[in-house]
Amino acid sequence: MSDGPGLRERKKAKTRALIQKVALRLFRERGYAETTVEQIAEAAEVAPSTVFRYFPTKEDLVLVDQYPPFVEALRAAPPELNPVQAVRAAIGQVFAAQTPEERNDGLERERLMFTVPELWTASIDNIRGVLAGLRAELAAREGRDPGDPEIRNVTGAVSGVMLALWFEWAADPGLDAPAAFDRALAHLEAGLPIARQADGEPG
Repeated sequence: MSDGPGLRERKKAKTRALIQKVALRLFRERGYAETTVEQIAEAAEVAPSTVFRYFPTKEDLVLVDQYPPFVEALRAAPPELNPVQAVRAAIGQVFAAQTPEERNDGLERERLMFTVPELWTASIDNIRGVLAGLRAELAAREGRDPGDPEIRNVTGAVSGVMLALWFEWAADPGLDAPAAFDRALAHLEAGLPIARQADGEPG
């Protein structure tokens, strides 16, 4: 009996996840620049060609993310939610589905992207792609064209808040990321009100 497409895809996903996990561990232990693809392949017990099959470049071992689950969650968000509410619900669902280990791996990736110069440079295209994908999804939800200025604006607002929190999370691993993202998007949803301090209170 041959493996069905579903089983084959699960096997591929498992191999891909294993390779990336091993790579992140070695980058953490030895440094990104000091770790070779050959060392990653050996530690993962696969051939270097297998590593390149899943990750065409060394940078991809860090940059390839878990965006698809977010897209699926965003598409599943109730249609009556506005764009910010839908993103908030989708992020909450993605975090809820992650194990602590998966969340730690995500943090490790963010820290590498923000601290290794060559990765930060390479991540610009990745970030641009994620933003384009988010813009397209929000446009589809609203029945609008992705070029609509209002879709552009809400995408920029949401992505700006998320990027700022990614920086904070990378700098502070103890941050409760799910709660922080939820509070930040709730603040954006409320129109970003800022409580004014009374006269005489320190700034």
